[in-house]
Amino acid sequence: MPGRTAALTAGAVLVAALGAGLAVYGTGSTGGNSAPCAGSAAAAARIAPLARGAVAALEVASAPVPAPALAFKGPDGSETTLAAVTGLRLVNLWATWCAPCKAEMPALDRLQARLGGADFSVVAINVDTRNLDVPPTWLKQNGIARLAYYADPGGRVLPAIQKATGSLGLPTTLLVDGHGCTLGVMKGPAEWDGADGIKLIAAALGRD
Repeated sequence: MPGRTAALTAGAVLVAALGAGLAVYGTGSTGGNSAPCAGSAAAAARIAPLARGAVAALEVASAPVPAPALAFKGPDGSETTLAAVTGLRLVNLWATWCAPCKAEMPALDRLQARLGGADFSVVAINVDTRNLDVPPTWLKQNGIARLAYYADPGGRVLPAIQKATGSLGLPTTLLVDGHGCTLGVMKGPAEWDGADGIKLIAAALGRD
């Protein structure tokens, strides 16, 4: 009888320990991923009332989520990622076969010239997959000189953005904060360097 009691006690302790271990594991795995962008909610709240005028079509996230993991070519032609670009990022997808995209590029270039720096950059990713010499030539011919040239000749970025945002057309633009969280999505072109765009970007940066 004492042996049986000891065995039952040991079994109970083992079950309790396993249960505690599962509880701790569950809390850690769920709690660590339950709100990865909770710290970005304040920035989204700041820009929400500023999505008006020229940037009224920006869909501000009520609860920011992690931006899609994007891989593409950097200015030197080597592989890079969106995560490798630090600070607040205005991620714009464009193509030379997209007329609204090309019409929007000068405004993005001027925005980069005005606000670009260590804490903010325009990441304009060209998604042409053929005639790859055409996009950089077009930029040069049209005086787009301040934007770093990012490209995705492999066609990986567009489907990733489409899946994440539901946007099927171009241009599509994501405002991604320094934590890697999407604050808002613009489906279509905008006058980003106008007063409305400048005010919204400044608010996302926490500037008065």
